[in-house]
Amino acid sequence: MHDEVKSAALNPYHMAVQQFELAADMLNLSEDMREILRQPKRELTVNFPVRLDNGRIKTFTGYRVQHNVNRGPAKGGIRYGPEVTLDEVKALAMWMAWKCAVVGIPFGGAKGGVICDPKTMSSAELERMTRRYATEISIIIGPRSDIPAPDVNTNSQVMAWIMDTYSMHEGFSSPAVVTGKPLSIGGSEGRNDATATGVLFVTRQAAKRLGMPLQGARVSVQGFGNAGAIAARLFHNEGCKIVAVSDTRGGIYNESGLEPSSVLRHKQEQGSVVGFPRAQFIGVHDVLEVPCDILIPAATEGVITAANADRVLARIIAEAANGPTTPEADVILFKKDIVVIPDILANAGGVTVSYFEWVQD
Repeated sequence: MHDEVKSAALNPYHMAVQQFELAADMLNLSEDMREILRQPKRELTVNFPVRLDNGRIKTFTGYRVQHNVNRGPAKGGIRYGPEVTLDEVKALAMWMAWKCAVVGIPFGGAKGGVICDPKTMSSAELERMTRRYATEISIIIGPRSDIPAPDVNTNSQVMAWIMDTYSMHEGFSSPAVVTGKPLSIGGSEGRNDATATGVLFVTRQAAKRLGMPLQGARVSVQGFGNAGAIAARLFHNEGCKIVAVSDTRGGIYNESGLEPSSVLRHKQEQGSVVGFPRAQFIGVHDVLEVPCDILIPAATEGVITAANADRVLARIIAEAANGPTTPEADVILFKKDIVVIPDILANAGGVTVSYFEWVQD
């Protein structure tokens, strides 16, 4: 097997624009329409100081991008991570615009991010950073303008901090400013499982069209965070055999199958899936190439490329992550008769249930 990381030259926004141009060609879109849709409507970059637990001040950089709001308020998650870039956020905002249109909900696309390493920060530091970031972007977010949600390294607690901060600035409670909140403050039942549930639903239909039963199907999952871990559990409950999973530290493989709840407990105790008993260690990206019927990339963008697409053995790729497959890889996978369920459909369950939450608030 090979463990090739994504190329440093890969630019998510360039990839998103390339995908857009290919789709625009197929749809015979006019140049005027392309000019409108290929650029984000608004980009906000903020630099803000936060006091750390040791008393030092550190300046963080954050972004909020709104791609298009013709269908309604901008909608999109907020992610935290050391590798967050403006171009990544721009790409994710564009994909959100297409995703909301695909499932027919009245939102435009948006995305946000903060450059930080949440794994090295205390809960108090994360709260102070989140509240300051929320204050900085409060000039463009709001229940009728731009509604954030959880994404990579953020969760319902982060959304609660944002809602509380925004509400304090407004002078009244504003639960609809974010989705993915705790149930106690207006969250929606099932929102936490929604993305992975959507992945299961569309994969079930794709398998049905291929005449492939899910019972006994081998599944490999890259990324064992919220979407990946829940997807592994749901597919396991459906009768699938989870043969491989991975996180940022590495992966594990067992051709006889892994029990997702046991793997999750191990990760919660040890900080990684690596070291799980009775499983072979594999590289982070080797999980993309193990023998399987269904591959679920649930980590980051640009992991299936022209360099490794020819080694993918799955019959179905269900894109739980945003933009995991490059356009060049798509061509190779198509020639291999591998069915790719695109991210803007496969993982749209999350934003669909977010819409329900927004409406009820």
